[in-house]
Amino acid sequence: MIKTLLSGDLPRSRLLTAMLVVVLVGLALAPFLVSGARSLNVAATICVFVVLVASYDLLLGYTGIVSFAHTMFYGIGAYGVGLALHGMGPSWWAIFVGTAGALALSLVLALVIGLFSLRVRAIFYAMITLAVASAFSVLASQLSDFTGGEDGRTFKVPEILQPGFRLFDAEILGRVVDGKLITYYLVFFSALTLFLFMLRIVNSPFGRVLQAIRENDFRAEALGYRTVVYRTLANCLGALIATLAGVLMALWLRYVGPKTMLSFEVMTDILLIVVIGGMGTVYGAVIGSALFILAQNYLQVLMAQASAAMSGVPFLANLFHPDRWLLWLGVLFVLSVYFFPTGIVGRLRTKAPARGRS
Repeated sequence: MIKTLLSGDLPRSRLLTAMLVVVLVGLALAPFLVSGARSLNVAATICVFVVLVASYDLLLGYTGIVSFAHTMFYGIGAYGVGLALHGMGPSWWAIFVGTAGALALSLVLALVIGLFSLRVRAIFYAMITLAVASAFSVLASQLSDFTGGEDGRTFKVPEILQPGFRLFDAEILGRVVDGKLITYYLVFFSALTLFLFMLRIVNSPFGRVLQAIRENDFRAEALGYRTVVYRTLANCLGALIATLAGVLMALWLRYVGPKTMLSFEVMTDILLIVVIGGMGTVYGAVIGSALFILAQNYLQVLMAQASAAMSGVPFLANLFHPDRWLLWLGVLFVLSVYFFPTGIVGRLRTKAPARGRS
């Protein structure tokens, strides 16, 4: 049953299996395990980034496509549903219209970028996607009457998703079943479904062809596969899934803005998570997203506690000052790349067969 659900792609490592179970159970029970809006927001962000990073790994890790336009599709999804809810009012019909419009626009742009740009190689394609994404970000900032400009747009969601909504008066495990809880589980189960869908894609014959193109596109072309067609299809799939990730994030935040959805910082976060988790492994998106988002949100708090504990040693107290958390985040990234050159998942999967043979 589990093997079928995972499309035959088992973790193949006990430690990796344990880590995945911890992340899955932690996210599934997050509303009941943690208290406070920040903790629940971290859990929801991890769910969304698992989908977003896995969709990018479909391009980079499985097909060998280096694209900087992924946040554009993510932003299209967020702006699509956000502007629809802002203009049409808080209804499920507005969500449907916004999501459908965003998916259609993302598909068209992905097709255009794919057909006209994927014929060029490596850095040239990356530069084209970077230019397109930058132009889209500037456009979203300049059309202030429509998008809200730099300030973005806030909007209302359907009543059942609003924090003030109560499904019933009784509590479950000490938690009121309110609109925030319903929204979280909408995000969680949607992310889980999309993750299993991507796992199915990469383990299908289509996914095998993508990996063949990544390893040697000339040989794949010689075998009769039209590599431009397959790369374009992969680009479209990644774009559509990233769009859905943007829809989920917009519904969770009830806000859309260029810095939150379209900034290059989001793109660099995606790249870092892919490298940390492991390229060409969908499971790497789960482990990498969990570790990176947790470090982003709690490393500064931990450093503040460490600095206070070392107040007697001024040098160490200043070294671990919470204002230097980005420095230490960079150090942790360098160490992870040094000790896990193929990513955490890649390293664990490589070591697992060696133990079995010994």
